[in-house]
Amino acid sequence: MANKNIYEFDAKKLIASELPKYFPNFNYHNKLVVVDSDSDLEQIISENPWINTEKVVIKPDQLFGKRGKANLILLDATVDEMKEFCNKNLKRVCIISGIEGEINRLLVEPFVAHDKEYYISITTDRDMDYIHFSFEGGIFVEENWDKVSHIPIPTGTDIMTFDLENVMPDLGNLKDVLIPFIKGLYQVFIDQDFAFLEINPFAITDDKKIVPLDVKAKLDDTAAFLHLETWANPEKPFEFPGGFGQKLTPEEIMIRDLDEKTGASLKLRILNPNGHIWTMVAGGGASVIYTDTIADLGFGAELGNYGEYSGNPSREHTEIYAQTIIDLITSIPDSKDKYLIIGGGIANFTDVKATFTGIVTAIKNSVDKLKTAKVKIYVRRGGPNEKQGLELMRQVGEETGIPIEVYDRYTHMTRVVDLIKRAEESS
Repeated sequence: MANKNIYEFDAKKLIASELPKYFPNFNYHNKLVVVDSDSDLEQIISENPWINTEKVVIKPDQLFGKRGKANLILLDATVDEMKEFCNKNLKRVCIISGIEGEINRLLVEPFVAHDKEYYISITTDRDMDYIHFSFEGGIFVEENWDKVSHIPIPTGTDIMTFDLENVMPDLGNLKDVLIPFIKGLYQVFIDQDFAFLEINPFAITDDKKIVPLDVKAKLDDTAAFLHLETWANPEKPFEFPGGFGQKLTPEEIMIRDLDEKTGASLKLRILNPNGHIWTMVAGGGASVIYTDTIADLGFGAELGNYGEYSGNPSREHTEIYAQTIIDLITSIPDSKDKYLIIGGGIANFTDVKATFTGIVTAIKNSVDKLKTAKVKIYVRRGGPNEKQGLELMRQVGEETGIPIEVYDRYTHMTRVVDLIKRAEESS
């Protein structure tokens, strides 16, 4: 499962389209407008005349929370106040949770008057889903977490026949609206392959209509092929945006796009373009272990990247990934040696020979660059066809003159990091 955040706009649209199938009483206004840095405000207002006649809410839609605490939500606003808020905040640089970024996307929707706010979220684990509900929603839900009820739902449960009322807190006169709402929302969660869904808060109007006021959501993007009529529609698929303040390099964008086109996993995050230690690690768990070891041995500031390749990527995709790493490590040569760790644990099904064939091709295409940048390569890998794959690495080192040290499954996985430390100490 690859859990990816989606915009609040998309989450609300998806709920609005799917929830009425199970909860017919859900009659969402569906009036949502995105204003970004390139938007023509007057045109947006003209195309959405309700903005002129109703009070509105304006807030950033950029995957960060606690917007109310940061004074980044305008409530009960007129059209003129909306314009002023947009003009003031679009392109504004803010620091949110210690991260600096630019506000470049705002969500506008009708203001819904309400007296009380409620909380609901749905999370998933290996054998169990959990519905989390509270009568105390809003920005202080964390401070009132002891008032949240956590209801386990075993995987595979038919929620429509499940006795939810018996495990919920006393819902009083709201039982007849909340029970079908929660059941319907959970069914949408399952149907649409949500990995996380939080509505905080939602309101209940005087005529007992439920209105989601603030939504956070993640989808399992590996299930996209199942949802070509909803969030993965080829004509307008949902965007999986990066976090607030995250600016992707061209290399990161290329690997991200490549990752989306394959059933394997290809991830890359550049940490320090001037770094002297770079990794090409097979497996998400192994990538964490190598990164922790590099930092633990005092080389955290020298680490150039974080990433992984796993899930048996093809030879061609592995070659592209390897070439990208090699291009990065050789782009800024200096007087110091550089190190590339081609590491990993013992694979279950990733073909070591096939992936290493792609890496070898990238090395052969970059001999002069690797020598100029004084790159030393350390290899540690195990798995299907490991002997043939490791032999390919030894041969390319002998043929090209690039220093490559090769280790198999009988060498401790992170031993090569210690070898780099010793090389540095002796230089």
